[in-house]
Amino acid sequence: MPAGPRPSDVPRLRTALKVYRVSAAITGTFLLLLVVMMVLRYGFGVDIELGGPFGFLNLTPKDQITAINLSIGILTVHGWLYVLYLGCDFVMWRLARYSFKRFLFIALGGVVPFLSYYFEFQVPRFIEERIRNTMDRTDAAPAAEEVSA
Repeated sequence: MPAGPRPSDVPRLRTALKVYRVSAAITGTFLLLLVVMMVLRYGFGVDIELGGPFGFLNLTPKDQITAINLSIGILTVHGWLYVLYLGCDFVMWRLARYSFKRFLFIALGGVVPFLSYYFEFQVPRFIEERIRNTMDRTDAAPAAEEVSA
Protein backbone atom coordinates (compact mmCIF):
# COMPACT_ATOMS: atom_id res chain seq x y z
CA MET A 1 0.00 0.00 0.00
CA PRO A 2 1.35 3.48 -0.82
CA ALA A 3 2.75 5.49 2.05
CA GLY A 4 0.10 8.19 2.23
CA PRO A 5 0.02 11.88 1.43
CA ARG A 6 3.08 14.03 1.75
CA PRO A 7 2.74 16.65 4.49
CA SER A 8 3.24 19.41 1.92
CA ASP A 9 0.25 18.08 -0.09
CA VAL A 10 -2.23 18.11 2.80
CA PRO A 11 -3.68 21.62 2.17
CA ARG A 12 -4.23 20.86 -1.52
CA LEU A 13 -5.71 17.48 -0.63
CA ARG A 14 -8.23 19.07 1.73
CA THR A 15 -9.25 21.52 -1.02
CA ALA A 16 -9.58 18.68 -3.53
CA LEU A 17 -11.70 16.80 -1.01
CA LYS A 18 -14.14 19.72 -0.72
CA VAL A 19 -14.47 19.94 -4.50
CA TYR A 20 -14.91 16.16 -4.64
CA ARG A 21 -17.80 16.23 -2.17
CA VAL A 22 -19.68 18.84 -4.20
CA SER A 23 -18.88 17.00 -7.42
CA ALA A 24 -20.11 13.69 -5.98
CA ALA A 25 -23.44 15.19 -4.92
CA ILE A 26 -24.10 16.93 -8.24
CA THR A 27 -22.93 13.98 -10.36
CA GLY A 28 -25.08 11.61 -8.30
CA THR A 29 -28.14 13.79 -8.81
CA PHE A 30 -27.62 13.95 -12.57
CA LEU A 31 -27.03 10.19 -12.61
CA LEU A 32 -30.45 9.67 -11.04
CA LEU A 33 -31.98 12.02 -13.62
CA LEU A 34 -30.19 10.00 -16.29
CA VAL A 35 -31.67 6.76 -14.96
CA VAL A 36 -35.17 8.26 -15.05
CA MET A 37 -34.54 9.54 -18.58
CA MET A 38 -33.30 6.12 -19.74
CA VAL A 39 -36.36 4.38 -18.29
CA LEU A 40 -38.61 6.87 -20.07
CA ARG A 41 -36.70 6.61 -23.35
CA TYR A 42 -36.19 2.86 -23.59
CA GLY A 43 -39.11 1.69 -21.45
CA PHE A 44 -41.82 4.00 -22.75
CA GLY A 45 -40.34 5.39 -25.98
CA VAL A 46 -40.53 9.06 -24.94
CA ASP A 47 -38.06 11.85 -24.29
CA ILE A 48 -38.46 14.88 -22.06
CA GLU A 49 -39.35 17.97 -24.08
CA LEU A 50 -38.82 21.44 -22.64
CA GLY A 51 -40.98 24.35 -23.83
CA GLY A 52 -42.89 22.45 -26.49
CA PRO A 53 -46.44 23.02 -27.75
CA PHE A 54 -47.92 20.73 -25.07
CA GLY A 55 -46.56 22.55 -22.01
CA PHE A 56 -43.41 23.55 -20.18
CA LEU A 57 -42.29 19.93 -19.63
CA ASN A 58 -43.77 17.13 -21.66
CA LEU A 59 -43.06 13.50 -22.43
CA THR A 60 -42.98 13.32 -26.22
CA PRO A 61 -41.98 10.57 -28.64
CA LYS A 62 -38.44 11.19 -29.81
CA ASP A 63 -39.33 11.79 -33.45
CA GLN A 64 -42.05 14.33 -32.59
CA ILE A 65 -39.97 16.73 -30.46
CA THR A 66 -40.13 20.29 -31.78
CA ALA A 67 -38.61 22.21 -28.85
CA ILE A 68 -35.62 21.50 -26.59
CA ASN A 69 -34.88 17.81 -26.00
CA LEU A 70 -34.09 17.86 -22.28
CA SER A 71 -33.11 14.18 -22.38
CA ILE A 72 -30.10 15.02 -24.54
CA GLY A 73 -29.24 17.85 -22.13
CA ILE A 74 -29.30 15.47 -19.16
CA LEU A 75 -27.03 13.03 -21.02
CA THR A 76 -24.55 15.75 -21.93
CA VAL A 77 -24.45 17.45 -18.54
CA HIS A 78 -24.00 14.15 -16.70
CA GLY A 79 -21.16 13.23 -19.04
CA TRP A 80 -19.25 16.45 -18.33
CA LEU A 81 -19.98 16.26 -14.62
CA TYR A 82 -18.62 12.72 -14.59
CA VAL A 83 -15.43 14.01 -16.19
CA LEU A 84 -15.17 16.55 -13.33
CA TYR A 85 -15.87 13.76 -10.82
CA LEU A 86 -13.09 11.61 -12.32
CA GLY A 87 -10.76 14.62 -12.27
CA CYS A 88 -11.41 15.11 -8.56
CA ASP A 89 -10.86 11.40 -7.95
CA PHE A 90 -7.59 11.56 -9.88
CA VAL A 91 -6.32 14.60 -7.96
CA MET A 92 -7.15 12.93 -4.64
CA TRP A 93 -5.48 9.71 -5.81
CA ARG A 94 -2.34 11.61 -6.78
CA LEU A 95 -2.19 13.65 -3.56
CA ALA A 96 -3.38 11.02 -1.05
CA ARG A 97 -1.44 8.26 -2.79
CA TYR A 98 -3.95 5.47 -2.27
CA SER A 99 -4.14 2.34 -4.42
CA PHE A 100 -5.25 2.34 -8.06
CA LYS A 101 -7.96 -0.21 -7.18
CA ARG A 102 -9.47 2.31 -4.78
CA PHE A 103 -9.25 4.97 -7.52
CA LEU A 104 -11.24 2.71 -9.84
CA PHE A 105 -13.71 1.83 -7.08
CA ILE A 106 -14.36 5.52 -6.33
CA ALA A 107 -14.73 6.15 -10.07
CA LEU A 108 -17.75 3.81 -10.04
CA GLY A 109 -19.59 6.46 -8.00
CA GLY A 110 -20.44 8.33 -11.18
CA VAL A 111 -21.98 5.33 -12.97
CA VAL A 112 -23.69 3.30 -10.21
CA PRO A 113 -26.82 5.07 -8.89
CA PHE A 114 -26.64 6.20 -5.24
CA LEU A 115 -22.98 5.12 -4.89
CA SER A 116 -21.68 8.68 -5.19
CA TYR A 117 -23.83 9.71 -2.22
CA TYR A 118 -22.28 6.91 -0.18
CA PHE A 119 -18.78 7.90 -1.31
CA GLU A 120 -19.50 11.55 -0.53
CA PHE A 121 -19.36 10.61 3.15
CA GLN A 122 -16.99 7.62 3.13
CA VAL A 123 -14.14 9.00 1.01
CA PRO A 124 -13.58 12.07 3.24
CA ARG A 125 -13.33 9.80 6.28
CA PHE A 126 -10.77 7.65 4.48
CA ILE A 127 -8.75 10.67 3.30
CA GLU A 128 -8.83 12.35 6.72
CA GLU A 129 -7.61 9.11 8.31
CA ARG A 130 -4.69 9.01 5.86
CA ILE A 131 -3.93 12.66 6.63
CA ARG A 132 -3.99 11.94 10.38
CA ASN A 133 -1.66 8.98 9.93
CA THR A 134 0.73 11.10 7.87
CA MET A 135 0.73 13.90 10.41
CA ASP A 136 1.27 11.44 13.27
CA ARG A 137 4.27 9.94 11.46
CA THR A 138 5.81 13.35 10.83
CA ASP A 139 5.24 14.43 14.44
CA ALA A 140 6.77 11.22 15.76
CA ALA A 141 9.79 11.34 13.43
CA PRO A 142 12.82 13.06 14.89
CA ALA A 143 13.70 16.39 13.34
CA ALA A 144 16.38 16.09 10.75
CA GLU A 145 19.48 17.95 11.67
CA GLU A 146 21.58 19.70 9.09
CA VAL A 147 24.96 18.19 8.52
CA SER A 148 27.65 20.56 7.41
CA ALA A 149 30.95 19.44 6.06
